[in-house]
Amino acid sequence: MLQIPAWKRISILAVCLAGIVFAFPNAFYTRVEQHNDAVAEIDALGATPEREEAAAGWPSFLPATLVNLGLDLRGGAHLLAEVHVEDVYSDRMDGYWPEVRDALVGIRDQVGFVERLDSAPEGTLQIRIQNAEAMPGALEAVRALAQPVVSLTGVGARDIEVAGDGNVITVQLTPEEKVATDNRTIQQALEIIRRRVDEVGTREPTIQRQGENRILIQVPGIGSAAELKALIGTTARLTFHPVVSRTGDPQAIPGPGNIVVQDLENENEYYIVEQAAVLSGEDLVDAQPTFDQNGMPAVSFRFNPSGARVFGQYTSENVGALFATVLDDRVITAPQIREPITGGSGQITGNFSVESSTQLAVLLRAGALPAELTFLEERTIGPELGQDSIDAGRIACIVAFVAVLVFMVLSYGLFGVFANLALLLNVGLMFGVLSVIGATLTLPGIAGIVLTIGMAVDANVLVFERIREELRTAKGPSRAIELGYERALSAIIDANITTFITATILFVLGSGPVRGFAVTLGIGILTSVFTAIFVTRLFIVMWFERKRPRTIEV
Repeated sequence: MLQIPAWKRISILAVCLAGIVFAFPNAFYTRVEQHNDAVAEIDALGATPEREEAAAGWPSFLPATLVNLGLDLRGGAHLLAEVHVEDVYSDRMDGYWPEVRDALVGIRDQVGFVERLDSAPEGTLQIRIQNAEAMPGALEAVRALAQPVVSLTGVGARDIEVAGDGNVITVQLTPEEKVATDNRTIQQALEIIRRRVDEVGTREPTIQRQGENRILIQVPGIGSAAELKALIGTTARLTFHPVVSRTGDPQAIPGPGNIVVQDLENENEYYIVEQAAVLSGEDLVDAQPTFDQNGMPAVSFRFNPSGARVFGQYTSENVGALFATVLDDRVITAPQIREPITGGSGQITGNFSVESSTQLAVLLRAGALPAELTFLEERTIGPELGQDSIDAGRIACIVAFVAVLVFMVLSYGLFGVFANLALLLNVGLMFGVLSVIGATLTLPGIAGIVLTIGMAVDANVLVFERIREELRTAKGPSRAIELGYERALSAIIDANITTFITATILFVLGSGPVRGFAVTLGIGILTSVFTAIFVTRLFIVMWFERKRPRTIEV
């Protein structure tokens, strides 16, 4: 019997309705996008009248999911940046100096005085000891500081190599540690750029590594490459330094091993700090706005285990001293160490407002770029070009759609009309799924949609042709329709599974536009099979139950 249970009918209609509802916001793209941006900014940065007005532009009871438009459709900025990973080598050596100094001071009776040489080559640490005869013991003490390389390719290697020449000890990173450091630097730069570009998670940027030390950055909706560069920043490393003194003279002579750094808020105030940082932003894992014991805004922070150990030891030995947080060669804050901080967390207090403490927490949490960036390629894709792409894709979709609709009606009559209705629902379901998963639509993605429209009726063609064959054997209409669906099912599944496997391979092995094409093609296959097997059949069954025809013509 040609019938579909009530629960199955309700399920099919519910799926179709859900797809249309979730696809509906794309018809009001600008309003919904402004609403989403405002809601995200309110959650992350707080409410303002402008943000609340934008958030009220779309009803809260309706879905607000959108298909994100890619760079080629919306316009935006494209940058290719090179990361100066060598900068990190010098920072690592600066960080090693206090440990090396302490190790050599422990055997001062053998080596005599210890002095760091400022003329050392970039990325190396050179120390002069007084007694050249004690060089073997000094080398042994410094080599004891070496740690295993933390990487899969550097198993069994140490992070530093130590050599002696006369009374000069040279310390530098091993090749294995340089490779591991480069990888960590690029990954950290990727994450920090992502946080700076997309702090509230609404821009859908493309940020990925290219080659050994380059990063590709593409952000839809940005007005120019210059705006994107300003958003990212080009240098800046977050470091924590001991404060030697304060001064109002920018020309003050800092003394050996010290530097002069300007205050971020008060441009007339300067700090003389030690050049060697106690900790860097790599050791900071979290920062949150909070309030101190007096109810004033403050910032709480937390270090990783190694940073917590160093921080606890330093604060225990320097209670009462000032400790500067330096970002972009400017002192963010320089609080006084009031007590030892041994738990790996602490609090920055000062003349903060709620807003400034929140901004500082975001800044500390995002961190600073670990190395300088050089922009090798800059491109701005205007919205006009994106609009041209959208218009061309729209024309292609409409032409393909109309051609398929006309062909189906001319070939299969009323059954072709049912297939066309299912095709309309198929497109709605496709955009609904793309919206729910937050997919980014590019020009190749539109090509995948056009191809899906052409393929969507393939399953219906197989079914209808099979029904025609069954009608020729003098079977009744009901039995012919039922057998048509049953005997065409294997061919439908086989054809679509092979295409879906191809789309999966393209998604796994491809990147960028290829993956966008694969996503739309794969989703289109799933929705077209659903509409052909279930939706079109439901239409035919409902029509057949109402008309009860003695004969049918397909």
